[in-house]
Amino acid sequence: MPTPHLFAALAAALSLCPLTVNAADFAVTSEAFASGTVQPAQFSDIMGCTGENLSPDIHWSNAPEGTKSFVVTIYDKDAPTGSGWWHWVVVDLPADATSLAAGTGRGKAALPDGARMTPTDMGEPGFLGACPPEGPEHDYTITVKALGIDKLPVPDNATPAMVGFVSNMNALATATISAKGKR
Repeated sequence: MPTPHLFAALAAALSLCPLTVNAADFAVTSEAFASGTVQPAQFSDIMGCTGENLSPDIHWSNAPEGTKSFVVTIYDKDAPTGSGWWHWVVVDLPADATSLAAGTGRGKAALPDGARMTPTDMGEPGFLGACPPEGPEHDYTITVKALGIDKLPVPDNATPAMVGFVSNMNALATATISAKGKR
């Protein structure tokens, strides 16, 4: 049974973290995800898949007041790893950014100044398209987090879990969109 001291310590720790407000107006869209289905171009061109490995276009709007930067991720919660699969992680997007063009994750379009990609679950920065095993559909989620800090204090080789932890501690609002994909 947890002790009162444990609850007090937890409450103190949580009081140091800003609360995430899922502002109803903060939204993310993507033409590639608009139909609710991952498009062929967003599938990988490795691991048995024959897509273009093209990161989708991502647009966000109505960030909350006080936003100083953004983090954008693409995640497959259904990957058969026990922990899902991170397909793309972009940090330090400036507060005036409102989109990432299709192909940005593979160098076909430029990141905004100051932004950087950190490693995915492949161990390298950059976009890796969908490539689920044969079988049921997988749910691919684009998440944009509006942060109250200019730069995410993580190293260039930070894992997706570390980026998620630190960005969640500094999030002002979160917006998501999902699409299904299968072979």
